[in-house]
Amino acid sequence: MKRFKGLVLSLVMALSACSSGPRAPDWQVQAQGAAERYTSAYLAGSRAADAEWQRTRAAVAATAQPQRVARAELLRCALQVASLDWQPTCAGFEAFKQTALPADAAYADYLLGRWSSAALVHLGSTQRRVAEQGAKALPAMDEPLSRLLGAAVLLRSGSVAPTEQDALVVLAVEVASAQGWRRPLLAWLGLQLQRAQAQGRTDQVELIRQRLALLAGSA
Repeated sequence: MKRFKGLVLSLVMALSACSSGPRAPDWQVQAQGAAERYTSAYLAGSRAADAEWQRTRAAVAATAQPQRVARAELLRCALQVASLDWQPTCAGFEAFKQTALPADAAYADYLLGRWSSAALVHLGSTQRRVAEQGAKALPAMDEPLSRLLGAAVLLRSGSVAPTEQDALVVLAVEVASAQGWRRPLLAWLGLQLQRAQAQGRTDQVELIRQRLALLAGSA
């Protein structure tokens, strides 16, 4: 789980490992495990993702703390955005928006591809670099999921010049492919196919179709 553990822990109330210090409450242990399994299942395109999400949310909701549930909802939204499943809002987060922490509200806007100079101070360092540096910030990211999400957010924001968008799509495809993340890879390859067809790049169209066929056969 190390490849996306930092993002999961950050969004589910920084659930710490139980190997040191006082024993973590049961809800933390359950939420952390379920969130990691949910993330893995979602990215793999597994039907188990829905059940793991319900376990994640139930564990966090057991605290009766809206801010904690809001942060868990941001995890679900982040995975959707990284997989190009763009909704008008982070629906699950909206119900708790009025009581959300400023950092979480800023992160929700980040996922929608919008941010203001005033909000940058509330973003984490990784997200702030993406907002300030654009695509130049992505190669330096250690976590593949953060890199994939950054590419999706930049594309959604409309801040990337058309001449640079192909490179952004290629980067996202490479990240998802290297990790074997079937759901986002299908989405990003589909986008790459559309762009190649629109630009008349017939050689790339055939290669992308071949890759999509391999994914279809792996289901």
